[in-house]
Order: sequence, then structure tokens, then C-alpha cells
Amino acid sequence: MRPYRLPDYMVSGESDTTLYLLHGAYGSKEYFRYTIERFVAAGYRVVACDAPGYCISEVPETLSIPGMAEMVNRLIDATCTARTVLLGHSMGGMVAQKVADQNPGRIAALVLSATVHTFNHSGPDWQAEFLRSRVAPLTQGKAIADYAPALLKTMMGPGAAGPEIDHALYNIRMMKGPAFQKAVQAIAQYVEDDVPARLRMPVLCIAGELDETCPARVMKQMAGLCPRGEFHEMKGVGHYGWGERPDEYHRVVHDFLARALAS
Repeated sequence: MRPYRLPDYMVSGESDTTLYLLHGAYGSKEYFRYTIERFVAAGYRVVACDAPGYCISEVPETLSIPGMAEMVNRLIDATCTARTVLLGHSMGGMVAQKVADQNPGRIAALVLSATVHTFNHSGPDWQAEFLRSRVAPLTQGKAIADYAPALLKTMMGPGAAGPEIDHALYNIRMMKGPAFQKAVQAIAQYVEDDVPARLRMPVLCIAGELDETCPARVMKQMAGLCPRGEFHEMKGVGHYGWGERPDEYHRVVHDFLARALAS
């Protein structure tokens, strides 16, 4: 399989520390708008990129987590500054783990947001329901805009609202079905549960208490597998902590990065 072309990306801010933002299967770099603003205000240079097949990029024949990680490593080659930090959300967290695994000396710190280290974390019944709820509507002829916004609301905590949530739901309506289906397949094929033990850099695992897609208990276990892992659980929050409770989310991440980069 030929390498994926470099993704569509945007650069914001100016710093010798560059933070790369990797989005989930539902989304794109565009849904990080408010997160980008916060990190730039905190003094980081931010690069947010699209996964292959998202937004203007071509849909590849196949999609895999290791392949996406290799693409991100080439993007880092082309755009990095003195220090590199990764923040991966959901599918992006799987990719971020593999980026660090492929090139361990390059990543100064890693933030894993509402993600897992293997698709085999909760048994076959959970796996079947995950695939059914996400892919079945597309095979029945529905567009992502027809069902995904309502589905995403069920993945959030009660009362989730605000500009971050509105912006995320707006961007999800513009996703391409074929790319999303390939992304779900890539997630389902990712079972590299030995990766966390090889992550020697500081790692923050940040989870929502109510997240059933990437349960807090799984993320706590993952943090324990990382030699320098930390865990934070956001009470009353679902899968989208950066949008559901942005003040807490960014405070926790900023505190972690300040300590990790100082060391």
C-alpha cells in the first residue's frame, strides 16, 4: 500500500513547542477551533490536521491506524519545531499512540483524550453494537448528516451545550460517508494493546465518567500501563470533554503539559 499523502492541515500560533491535534472518527481538524484558540493563547504553536479521506483529502482504498501514524510522522518531519507534543482524541488517540511508538524519541509529551489502546477492550457484544450504531445507517442509505448529530448527543453528558458543541455538530454534518466507514474499519482492526508499555514520555489519559465509547475504567488501565502515565476523570462528562466542559479539560491538559515539558 502506498503511503497516504500529507494531510490537509492548518498552523496557528508561534512557539518552539508545537502541539499536534488529531481528531476522532466523527470530526475533522475544524472541530478543534476553540481548542486551538485556547492553546495558542497559552503560548503553543498548534498544528491541526485531517485524517485521510476527511475534508478535502482523497479517500484512500484502505485506512489503518499504523498508516495514519506514519502519515503524521511525515507531517511532523515537515512542520515541527524544537519540541513536539501530541493530543489525540478518540481515533486520533489511537493514532497518537502509534506515532509515538513508531518514533519514540521525537514526542516530548502525549495527551490521550477519550480513547483506548485496543478495540478488544469490552468484549464482542460491545464491539458489535459499536459497529452497528455507526455503520448500519450508512448501509441503509442515510447520510452522516441525517443521523450523526443525534448519535453524538447521546455520547455526551446531560446538558452538554455551548459554542464548542454547536461547532462540533456543525462540522460533523459535512463528513464524507466512505471515509468514515474506512475509519471505523481501521478502529476495529486496531488491537495493539502492547503499545502503552513502550511509551516512555509523560502521558496523560483524560476520560469522561459517562463515556461508554472509551470508558474511564479502560483509560485508567491504559494510564497504568504507561511507565509515566497519569489519569484524570471528568465527572458527569461523556466522550467530548474538550467541548462539554472546556474550562476543566484545558486546565488539566495545560497543567500536565507544564509539568511534563519542565521535566
